Amino acid sequence: MPPKVVDMESLARISFLGASGVVTGSKFLIETSEQNILIDCGMFQGLKELRKLNWNAFPVNAETIDVVLITHGHLDHVGYLPRLIKQGYTGRIIGTAPTLAIAETILMDSAKIHEEEAEKANKEKYTKHHPALPFYTKTDVENTIRLFQTEVLDKWVSLSDHIAYRFQYNGHIIGATFIELDIHGKRFVFSGDIGRRNDYLLADPKHPEWADFLFIESTYGDKQHPEEDIELLLSEIIMETIHKQGNLIIPSFAVERLQVLMYLIWSLYRKHRIPNIPIFIDSPMGNNVLDVFKRFPKWHKLSVTDYNVMCNHINIIRSYRETWETIDDQRSKIIIAGSGMVTGGRVLTYLQQLIDVPSTTVLLVGYQAAGTRGRQLLDGAKTIKFFGKHYPVKASIKSIESLSAHADQQDLLNWMKRIKNIPEKVFLVHGESMALDTFKAKIKDTFNWNVSIPELNEVVKLMI
Repeated sequence: MPPKVVDMESLARISFLGASGVVTGSKFLIETSEQNILIDCGMFQGLKELRKLNWNAFPVNAETIDVVLITHGHLDHVGYLPRLIKQGYTGRIIGTAPTLAIAETILMDSAKIHEEEAEKANKEKYTKHHPALPFYTKTDVENTIRLFQTEVLDKWVSLSDHIAYRFQYNGHIIGATFIELDIHGKRFVFSGDIGRRNDYLLADPKHPEWADFLFIESTYGDKQHPEEDIELLLSEIIMETIHKQGNLIIPSFAVERLQVLMYLIWSLYRKHRIPNIPIFIDSPMGNNVLDVFKRFPKWHKLSVTDYNVMCNHINIIRSYRETWETIDDQRSKIIIAGSGMVTGGRVLTYLQQLIDVPSTTVLLVGYQAAGTRGRQLLDGAKTIKFFGKHYPVKASIKSIESLSAHADQQDLLNWMKRIKNIPEKVFLVHGESMALDTFKAKIKDTFNWNVSIPELNEVVKLMI
């Protein structure tokens, strides 16, 4: 018998252009006879060999993409957008209003860093490229923002005769969603990053009820978050800092983590578990994210009154001059500053002055990747290098592990278990090899579903 001819209208072609076999660089292209849809458009982060991939040309002609749908505003989900526009994309970039506000903040900050790094490389002549060029500029970001279009939650929106999409609330960070695509009656679900239950600031994630093809994140597919009494741990560290008449320095990510820390410390004061110790927030991007919380009160648990009282209780640093005034302030105090893994940002200025003071405590509150200064401190480094100099570490180094904004393995399983049908195929994305392999086995044991781990740039054809 001759082979069966498959009508192109009955096929969807999925290209795994990022976050496949790795955590970052989220990009999934769905090509159909009616529409070509890109889910997320993120940068690769972490190891140098991954970061170098960002400089490669987009593997598909950008002009052939009809629409970009964004799950949330983190750099590894939106950071490649200006490059896509430079390569010819002219369509809409659609996300929820808070997601696009976060994306604008993060992209502008990223462009500023790229421009400064290129300028420094050219000035100090440590580049192989003549001249060194920024990955993208603030002008490129402005061109990107012009394509932004907001969409609301829980509403099916048609892209063509047989294709529609819907954003569903997903916790994780303000504005974050998972995306459902209905293509010729088949349901494609892209999880994005799934948040945790009982988050301090965000509601619990919603969950899909049907998925013919499920693309699910696996960042913590091999782990359970530790059971920690965060308020108790934090109050003990603060009281110890006060007793030592020292400074508590908390390196923090600007999106969500910083706002959660503000809320926790303010709550401890409100509950009379700590005294009225001065609190300083030094993160320009974190300040912009705070403004997003103010603009979108329905997207988080804080009332307008509580938000205003919390912000009034805390000192928001607006200038570099105020950074130095804070360092010179002799009072025992709490300083929350970027960046979360001590890779750059304002926190380095504080550490430069205070890391060699025994009464200082540095509290690490998030994942510390291999090769970062945060990881070195966590591993007990005796010296730390930045600004071209080694500094002795005499400060006390502490960590709280359970403030991650990502669902752990059990949360992921709970998110999946309410799917009413048996998916035809489950694709594990956004994970390192150990997490992916462990989570695949766990899903097989729990649901006996057909699970696959796509490789970077793999292309899969699905019947629709």
